Amino acid sequence: MMSLPLKSSTTKERITQAAAQLFARQGYHGTSTREIARLAEVSENTLFRQFENKEELFWASLRAHSSGLRPRKEVLEGLTRCDSPEVILPKVLEVLTDMERFKPDLLRLLAVSFLELQGKADEFCSQHLSPFLSMINRYLAENIKRGRLRDLDSTIVTAALTLTALLHPGVSRLIDCGNPSYYESREAGRAYARFWLGVLSPGMSAHPLPVLPTVPGNYIR
Repeated sequence: MMSLPLKSSTTKERITQAAAQLFARQGYHGTSTREIARLAEVSENTLFRQFENKEELFWASLRAHSSGLRPRKEVLEGLTRCDSPEVILPKVLEVLTDMERFKPDLLRLLAVSFLELQGKADEFCSQHLSPFLSMINRYLAENIKRGRLRDLDSTIVTAALTLTALLHPGVSRLIDCGNPSYYESREAGRAYARFWLGVLSPGMSAHPLPVLPTVPGNYIR
């Protein structure tokens, strides 16, 4: 595996950077402290003088990659004021697209935490990710109440918006033979916003799913 050069920094930061690289690519259980120490160019003894154990190092690397995730003040204020969706949704989607473009290791580390460290991942996300996502959810719920957006479940819409920005680039490359969907975050944010404003527009006709006939015994006990 080809590793990225580590930035010049303190010993603890170098260890954290090395850990993030390896955990993101190899997973938690697939990465040893010996490998981390080697990439950080320190001894294992030095590593354990900085961190009590591997799990503490994992969460330190995840916290370091999560720093700076707080959206710009104008986005937070717009959500709080409940500015129009045409103004706010492009900015929200640009924030999420920036995460996908500029912090890919963060997304990989989050996936590793959910798959391999489970319960503790929920605690981490409730501190670092939930506040912003909850704010988006409240904003959508208020706009639905005001009639600006269609009467849909705001939590499902929040999840769908988030996944569009985070997963669409990878999926679109599979569909379009490896070609990048958009070349910069603002362009992507605007394109996603156009799509979602079209979907969520109150004027768009809703087609409810047909009610299927009940078949006796056709359910899971």
